[in-house]
Amino acid sequence: MTFGIFLSIIAIHLAAAVSPGPSFVVALRTAASEGFAVACALAFGFGCGAVLWAAGAVAGIAVLFELVPALFTSLKLIGAAFLLFLGLMMWRHATDPFEEPDADIPPRSPKSAIRLGVSTFVANPKTAIFFGAVFVGLVPADTSLAWKAIILLAVFINETIWYIIVAGIFSRAPARAAYIRAKAWIDRGFGTLIALFGLKIATS
Repeated sequence: MTFGIFLSIIAIHLAAAVSPGPSFVVALRTAASEGFAVACALAFGFGCGAVLWAAGAVAGIAVLFELVPALFTSLKLIGAAFLLFLGLMMWRHATDPFEEPDADIPPRSPKSAIRLGVSTFVANPKTAIFFGAVFVGLVPADTSLAWKAIILLAVFINETIWYIIVAGIFSRAPARAAYIRAKAWIDRGFGTLIALFGLKIATS
């Protein structure tokens, strides 16, 4: 393992992390509706979810998916079902009154936000294929345990810092005010988008 290869892995992952997907939609909506602190906890959950799949790729889970396609299909359908459920809940509660993020009782606890972050990320097993492809293509077979740990740490930092940035942008008053004005339409739009991601995962 060379430092150049390490930088290549991190650059590829960062490009994937910042591209729009289910996690981005959930992060944006959470930051605008529930505030910076909750969105930061969500970001931590995303980081943990990314590390789970990355660690699985290091352990060869992508190869396992190739050897046992039914396992990947099952996880894919479970993940798709979770995203569809999440989209449905966003639709059902789109017209609920907006709760300010600094309310005495926050809409979501940090632990709940972390669980949502991990669940949302783990719901897409294609992340394992992404990490598997990157690791198989770039990480030498004789890579030391220390280098693998550094890669996993970098994956966690990439995901978490990016979504903290998203939290900082969309938890600000102007973004929150815009969200309040169009809450029903935005929640339904995001709910539809999340559901479409679920359908895409299920049918691809």
